[in-house]
Amino acid sequence: MNRLAVVLFNLGGPDSLVAVEPFLYNLFSDPAIIRLPQPLRWVIARLISRRRAPVARRIYEQIGGGSPLLANTQAQAAALESQLGAETRVFIAMRYWIPFSDETVRQVASYRPDQILLLPLYPQYSTTTTESSLAAWTHAARGAGISAPTRAVCCYPAEEGFIEAMADLAREGLAEIRRRRPDRAPRIIFTAHGLPMKIAKSGDPYVERVDITCRALAAALGLGDGDWELGFQSRVGPFAWVGPATDELIVAAAEEKRPILLVPVAFVSEHSETLVELDIDYRKLAEAHGGEVYVRVPVVGTHPAFIAGLARSVRQARAGDASILAIGHPCSAAAGRCPQLAMPHAPSP
Repeated sequence: MNRLAVVLFNLGGPDSLVAVEPFLYNLFSDPAIIRLPQPLRWVIARLISRRRAPVARRIYEQIGGGSPLLANTQAQAAALESQLGAETRVFIAMRYWIPFSDETVRQVASYRPDQILLLPLYPQYSTTTTESSLAAWTHAARGAGISAPTRAVCCYPAEEGFIEAMADLAREGLAEIRRRRPDRAPRIIFTAHGLPMKIAKSGDPYVERVDITCRALAAALGLGDGDWELGFQSRVGPFAWVGPATDELIVAAAEEKRPILLVPVAFVSEHSETLVELDIDYRKLAEAHGGEVYVRVPVVGTHPAFIAGLARSVRQARAGDASILAIGHPCSAAAGRCPQLAMPHAPSP
């Protein structure tokens, strides 16, 4: 028997209002997020988390007092495990809230796998997400003495199943707009989590990977270059972020009285930044500027095509596919040589 452990990575989210401030502290004390030396980073993280906690608690109050991210990731893990057979178990490791990598490492060690595959639920590689999660896992695994061969999927910005799932959901959104306003062409806005400009300029490949996803999705939907826009959401703090901002694109479309189709392209699980920022805050923003039709496309979640795509990646890794990265080697994504770019639908970088 060849036992495989698949570990899904996600950011995590507070499971109660009490957990909001410590969750924020974990986030902002990550050296991939606040790039300052210790102990200054700890001090800054404490100040930011205390200042942000009241606002964040109000956000989570709107969705039941906690993040649904873990439950949604558990559903994805169950769906993936059902496709992979009896010799594979799927585990979850969150970066900033439970279950942390330390806990998941112990679970994986008890399973005694022959191989381990790390599968981030971040379709587009970034030092702030993928690299940070992989580093946390590697540290925890070394401390636990795990010796099973470990590999990772670095990213999948244009993976066939991921694109198919988004396109299927976007078509449903377009059909709804046509039913409600058949006389007006919609403004199609792809939205992704933002990135501080300083990190983007440091060589982080995230923005380029998001653009690859958008172009693959546009091609699947039959859209030309002028038929869609990409915006970045979830800015925090006074410093510069990559743009354009999603909320600014929404205001412009609303003032033109254009129906708005908002398509998340970097989130695969529903959480506060989709259920509150997109569904509540941005909808109110559109309405305040004269928008009449606002349709937000769901994230891929457990869409069969997306789960099938993840399962393909697992099988490729198990077969020793060269496009899967061996842990211990620097990820080529940061240097613009990500092997996943050779997959179908991906344009040349």
